[in-house]
Amino acid sequence: MSSELQITDARLRPIADKVLAGERLDAGEGLRLFESNDLLAVGWLANHVREKRHGDICYYNVNRHINPTNVCGAHCKLCAFGRDANSPGAYTFTLDEIWARAAEGVAEGATEFHIVGGLHPDLPFSYYLDLIRGIKQRHPQVHLKAFTMVEVGFYSRISKLSIRDTLLAMKEAGVDSLPGGGAEIFAPRVRKIICDHKVSGQMWLKIARTAHQVGLRSNATMLYGHIETHEERVSHLLDLRELQDETHSFVTFIPLQFHPDNTGLSHVPKPTAFDDLKTIAVSRLLLDNFDHIKAYWIMLTPRVAQVALRFGANDLDGTVVEEKIYHDAGASTPQGLTHADLERLIRAAGRVPVERDTLYRKVDRSQLPPIRAPKRTAGDLIPESSLTARAQ
Repeated sequence: MSSELQITDARLRPIADKVLAGERLDAGEGLRLFESNDLLAVGWLANHVREKRHGDICYYNVNRHINPTNVCGAHCKLCAFGRDANSPGAYTFTLDEIWARAAEGVAEGATEFHIVGGLHPDLPFSYYLDLIRGIKQRHPQVHLKAFTMVEVGFYSRISKLSIRDTLLAMKEAGVDSLPGGGAEIFAPRVRKIICDHKVSGQMWLKIARTAHQVGLRSNATMLYGHIETHEERVSHLLDLRELQDETHSFVTFIPLQFHPDNTGLSHVPKPTAFDDLKTIAVSRLLLDNFDHIKAYWIMLTPRVAQVALRFGANDLDGTVVEEKIYHDAGASTPQGLTHADLERLIRAAGRVPVERDTLYRKVDRSQLPPIRAPKRTAGDLIPESSLTARAQ
């Protein structure tokens, strides 16, 4: 990318002036950014903000995803992961099976477990609390990032506890922070079509606010590239920005590319890399009070995620190891990358890799056991060619 800003879309000039002056953008300016096809100028501005905050550093972590069950009563059109209990491919892990997966993750050097799953109609809230207690007792050093706002709302309903008491019970059991999934798009029009049985967008925000009030930090997401409009994307981002102004407890924002395969929206075209990069860049420019923007390689592909490191993103996520939700929706990326894979991706993009924990503290591997590479099948291996793309 050129070291000097070149603008071909004249509508971006006043926006560029505000960004370079460090001024907050408004909804109209966010919309103009999304509507502009001057991707390099939008990316240049996002990269300017990114490098002002983080220089050449790109963060990653050694983590493991654990999805306790794919049985779900929500039946969202956007989802290919959820199953009815008696459907082919439905599963629910026993607690012993989950704890065994956690032990594998620790042996592989994980500093975080990312735990989300379906809204199982027959599992009690105590199952999830016992799951967390069991992992925390066995591996107290590992950060447990567990259960989306949607899951918290569901647990509140089945346990007949308030949202606050549900969160306090989770925290007492050992939950350290919450992931940002389930936000999708907050607009009621969109949610009625793609996820009508989930909590509303306003309830998602209320649960996040309550989590922050009881001392649980969280991530935030936006699922883009389905039926939402640019105006609805901007409104979603500004709702997150407003809550962050209030609580200062969102850690990272993750734009999530919609994967339509095997969903009730399979007719929707998949987002292009152009849209991926623009969405990451606009997110960086609008979310001026978020420290970190993640390029989630599992959805973007490693190559596009590398380029995103020049379009506002400063994090690639982690090793992941066993991702189910987006692979059920047609993701063709590997289910995991090694510590070495991630460092090569970052260096090949001209950035400096820094291993972090969930709260972005630098991990000192000299004080930890050696990392053991996860077991892989041939289908999980990432081609060498996918690790060599460079962002220019």
